[in-house]
Amino acid sequence: MPKVLVPFADGMEEMEAVIIVDVLRRAGIEVVSAGISTNSVTASRGVKLVSDSLLSEIDPSSFDMIVLPGGNQGTKNLNISPLVSKILEKFKKEDRWIGAICAAPNVLLSHNILQNQKFTAFPGSVPTDEKYTGNRLELSDKILTSIGPGSAFEFSLKIVELLSGIEKRKEVEKNLFLPS
Repeated sequence: MPKVLVPFADGMEEMEAVIIVDVLRRAGIEVVSAGISTNSVTASRGVKLVSDSLLSEIDPSSFDMIVLPGGNQGTKNLNISPLVSKILEKFKKEDRWIGAICAAPNVLLSHNILQNQKFTAFPGSVPTDEKYTGNRLELSDKILTSIGPGSAFEFSLKIVELLSGIEKRKEVEKNLFLPS
């Protein structure tokens, strides 16, 4: 069974974090949400969320993918975490899956994870260059990026497809009754 790490930080976009965790768990993917400094996180709109664990207590080598929720302040908090940086560098070096949505691709940019790769992010949240596409989703090598809260279901379903196959994605998607 695939295993995904979702770091939680104060100021993260709650919709993105919750949709990612929910959709992946519906697919039977083991998901561990891990607070970067505390188990209790206050998200960008004041919603309180409790992570499964602390990031310092988990073994990153047991995960197939790390997925970073966005949110302006949440992204800043992820970006300054030495542990998040260390995990991202390890995943990139070992060619494991990395995902980032909304403003979170900034973390990948600042840690040189997106070298010469196409990516997307919330418009205006990242410096735009020839590698920024503005697409809803962008897959480049083993890095999946997404544009923002409104693409959280697409992003999460793509992760399901990447880790568990197209049939599992179709099964989960059918039961979500998303517009076509």
